[in-house]
Amino acid sequence: MIEVKDLCKNYGSNKAVDNISFSAENGEILGFLGPNGAGKSTTMNIITGFLSATSGQVLINGTDVLEDPVEAKKNIGYLPEIPPLYPDMTVDEYLNFVYDLKKCKLPKRSHLGEICDLSRISDVRKRVIRNLSKGYRQRVGLAQALVGNPKVLILDEPTVGLDPKQIIEIRTLIKKLGKNHTVILSSHILPEVQAVCDKIAVINNGHLIADDTAENLSHSLAHENKIIVQIDGPLKEVKQLLTAISDVESIYERKTADKSITEYEISSKCDIRREIFKRMSARNYPILLMKSSELTLEEIFLKLTTGDFYGENGGEE
Repeated sequence: MIEVKDLCKNYGSNKAVDNISFSAENGEILGFLGPNGAGKSTTMNIITGFLSATSGQVLINGTDVLEDPVEAKKNIGYLPEIPPLYPDMTVDEYLNFVYDLKKCKLPKRSHLGEICDLSRISDVRKRVIRNLSKGYRQRVGLAQALVGNPKVLILDEPTVGLDPKQIIEIRTLIKKLGKNHTVILSSHILPEVQAVCDKIAVINNGHLIADDTAENLSHSLAHENKIIVQIDGPLKEVKQLLTAISDVESIYERKTADKSITEYEISSKCDIRREIFKRMSARNYPILLMKSSELTLEEIFLKLTTGDFYGENGGEE
C-alpha cells in the first residue's frame, strides 16, 4: 500500500505541496487529479523517489522512500507520461535491459514472457521500438513498469495520444492490474478516471481538497436529491401528480424521441422514488426509467477546484 503523511515540498518561499496526506490500499486504484500547477507531478515524483520532500513521509508497503529508497523502489513500477524507451533497441533487448537494471531475481524467460502476454506485446518482441505504433510503445512502457512484479504501480497519463480502441485496451489492462497491485493513476481524461478508479484524490494549489469515492463526493457536493425519471403518461396530469409530492422543490421536463414519454428532472428534499412509484402505478402510468442524477467527475472536479461549473458563470474565463 501507499501512505503519504503530512507531505510538504518547498521551492524557496513557494510551497508546491502543502501538508497533504492520503493513502491507497492493496488492490485499490486511486485516481490522482489536479489542474496544471497544482502540485500533482511534484507529489508523484516524491512518491517515486525522484524528488525529496521538505518534510513529511511516504511509505511504500511500510518502507520509507527517503530513509530506504532502494528497498522502497523495488516495490514501485513507474510509467511516466513519456515512456522511458530506447528506440534503437528491440522490445526484447529493452525488457532484458530493464530486468538487469532492476536486479530482478525472478526467472527471466518466464517472467518477461508473462509480462509481454499481459501487456499484449508478445507479437512485437523482436521489433525495433522506434518502428512501433504509439499504442505499442505505450504498452512497452507499461511492461517495463511491471518488470520485477512491483506491488505498487504509478501511471502518469497512460493513455495520452492513443486512439479509442487502444484507450479501451489500456483501461482494461489497468483494471486487471488493480486486482493484484496498488495503482495510482494520474490523468486529465476524467471519464477515464471515473471508469477505472476506486476512489479519487484531488490536489489544488498544493493542498489536498478531496479524497473519497466519486459517488460520495457527488453526494456531498450536490446538496440535494435529484433524480431523472421517464414516464409514459399525459404531461399535464403527470406533472400535477409530481408537483403534489410535498418534498419536491423543482421539476424540469423534456420530451423524448417517443412523444408519449416525457423525461422529468426532479429536485427534492429527500428520496421520493417510492412516492413517485406509488402515484404513477395508481394511475397505471408506466415508469420506463428512474435514476439518480449524480454529478459527473468533471462536475466534481470543477466544483472542487473552481467552486463553480462551466455555464453557471458564463463559461471559463
